[in-house]
Amino acid sequence: MTWRATILTLFPEMFPGPLGLSLAGDALEAGRWVLEARQIREHGIGRHRRVDDTPAGGGPGMVMRADVVAAALDAASPAEEARPRLLMSPRGKPLTQGRVRELAAGPGVVVVCGRFEGIDERVIAARSLEEVSIGDYVLSGGEIAALAVLDACIRLLPGVMGAEDSEAEESFEAGLLEYPHYTRPREWEGRTIPDVLLGGNHAAIARWRRSEAERITRERRPDLFGPGRKS
Repeated sequence: MTWRATILTLFPEMFPGPLGLSLAGDALEAGRWVLEARQIREHGIGRHRRVDDTPAGGGPGMVMRADVVAAALDAASPAEEARPRLLMSPRGKPLTQGRVRELAAGPGVVVVCGRFEGIDERVIAARSLEEVSIGDYVLSGGEIAALAVLDACIRLLPGVMGAEDSEAEESFEAGLLEYPHYTRPREWEGRTIPDVLLGGNHAAIARWRRSEAERITRERRPDLFGPGRKS
């Protein structure tokens, strides 16, 4: 089964973008995943294909219409579609590596990229959109966030990454940030590689890496050491 990504956007030319390069691009060319970027405006209203209108109750900006977004969704993803429907939104549930793994293990995703002030709340409920956030900040639209979600998923697809064990030691896989990495030269600008990494004692190296991962996590993301977690 090929992992399928469908993007609903006002700017389909933004895709595949960086996903057409490096590991993701190679996997796309090899058919390990497929991408379809669909223009929401094709379902717009009237001669000018309007997709937005003024917000009910007043206020600044414009809101994407429920009927337009629903029509775009229905054309791209029938009701019985097994793929989850995501809406990139700063008010969404924060994306985690666990959720990425779930998405990568499935048949793919349908991603709606909002613009303006957002989209009509009714279509979110009516089409069971899962609101997803990639961070506590606001972007001009959902496209960049969608690229991040796809990249996180694609690299976990079978055959995409060269070393199968490398992903297991990355940040968040064990609930910790990743330990530091070093390579040649042994000394650079007076800074040396830690001796433990050069001694060939794999048990000691594993202990050092675990200790460093815990230290960095404790310093930078103490929230990952939540209640009940043993540090």
